[in-house]
Amino acid sequence: MKFFKNYSLMLLPLLVLPFTSVLSLEEAYNRYDFPPEFVFGSGTSAYQVEGAADEDGRTPSIWDVFAHAGHGAAGDVACDQYHKYKEDVKLMKDIGLEAYRFSISWSRLLPSGRGPVNPKGLQYYNNLIDELITHGIDPHVTLHHFDLPQALQDEYGGWLSRESVRDFTAYADTCFKEFGDRVLHWTTLNEANVFALGGYDQGITPPGRCSPPFGLINCTKGNSSIEPYIAVHNMLLAHASVTNLYKKHYKYKQHGSVGISIYTYGTVPLTNSVEDKQATDRLNDFLIGWILHPLVFGDYPKTMRTRVGSRLPTFTADEAKQVKGAFDFFGVINYMAVYVKDNSSSQTQDLHDYNTDMALTMTLFGNTTFGSEHANTPWSLQQVLLYIKETYDNPPIYIAENGQTTPQTSSLEDTTRVRFLSSHIEAVLDSIRKGSNVKGYFQWSLMDLFELFRGYELSYGLYYVDFKDPYLKRYPKLSAHWYSSFLMGTLHLQCSHSVL
Repeated sequence: MKFFKNYSLMLLPLLVLPFTSVLSLEEAYNRYDFPPEFVFGSGTSAYQVEGAADEDGRTPSIWDVFAHAGHGAAGDVACDQYHKYKEDVKLMKDIGLEAYRFSISWSRLLPSGRGPVNPKGLQYYNNLIDELITHGIDPHVTLHHFDLPQALQDEYGGWLSRESVRDFTAYADTCFKEFGDRVLHWTTLNEANVFALGGYDQGITPPGRCSPPFGLINCTKGNSSIEPYIAVHNMLLAHASVTNLYKKHYKYKQHGSVGISIYTYGTVPLTNSVEDKQATDRLNDFLIGWILHPLVFGDYPKTMRTRVGSRLPTFTADEAKQVKGAFDFFGVINYMAVYVKDNSSSQTQDLHDYNTDMALTMTLFGNTTFGSEHANTPWSLQQVLLYIKETYDNPPIYIAENGQTTPQTSSLEDTTRVRFLSSHIEAVLDSIRKGSNVKGYFQWSLMDLFELFRGYELSYGLYYVDFKDPYLKRYPKLSAHWYSSFLMGTLHLQCSHSVL
């Protein structure tokens, strides 16, 4: 199974009601067992919830163009948060969210990708941020969530060009100037690792580039052997540029922080063989180390250097100096676990891409299928947190996304999601007690929304959205009541002592 197939297997005012824990009655804990500065929230992204795709000066992003090229549903309307943001912030307040993670649509703020700011876009994000703060909700902002302006993709190939570093830095500078007096937590790029693989190796996400035999769609342009590595390299340089800009010009007066998020798996060798254990180590180097290793140590993992060879870009001495240490935190995105089996025979192929470079195969832990609940594997999240603690000098971490997918349904009794959240929050607490430097947890997602791989067929939300209703009415699910009770300290979870 190819890497990205695994990823795509995962992809009304609320009254606070009493809730009885579904876990066994052993040692009780609640929200106040977490450190005082720990933050709980929920998240969405611009293309998945905003809608208003061609309103008030917004221009297409690469996701707009990809969706309208026949790759499934589109986010033209989505949840219409652009017009309903006040209602949605009220929903956040009702359940007691302490923070909201959302992204800015680059092409809404800067329609040409650079140059003049769109006044309507600026007004919208100012209004959203102010509304959050008025209700005591901390804004956590992502600058790029799979939605590069199409204008820059057309002009110079987007992330395949070093020009992207310049334009992304200028875009971030605009955001820091306009919003940094109220926004203290910035994530530059969402899932740089998965974004590169989907968009430049397998072609199933924008900009839809790949080459035979690796693409999972009929790609007409691209080079799967080299483009994912080039894209990530430029994204790392852009991230470092933005982080260093913030540290030099904004941190002393705004006192915020800048990070980057990565997609992760919990991993289990399929067998106890040396080969499968080594393959598991390779997966961690290629998936996590691809992004974190340069930022912590100044270069890619040796495993990648050896296996990818000249196809893996190199940092100049000056670039390595700029990249190393260019972070305040890392965002961890985790939904599931995989079995890992060595597949060294793939190294004998004439053509290579990321998957053949890793030389392994993966199978979902628990035999879950797309559209059914994720296997409830809280140890997966804890394993990743402790791995980063031990491997990368225990950096500050936010759980940027964690949640469960189910088929989209009008039923509000999402008991499996409640079990998923309760067990994963327990895993986070246990990780903190074991020394992991975790600062916050963001459930994905606040409401049912446009999912990047299956449109409106799947659900992650605490709120059900009736997409057949012209007003897109929101309804709280059982998980929203549960999360609210937990956040307000009225719910005592029960430790199962079975996370690991």
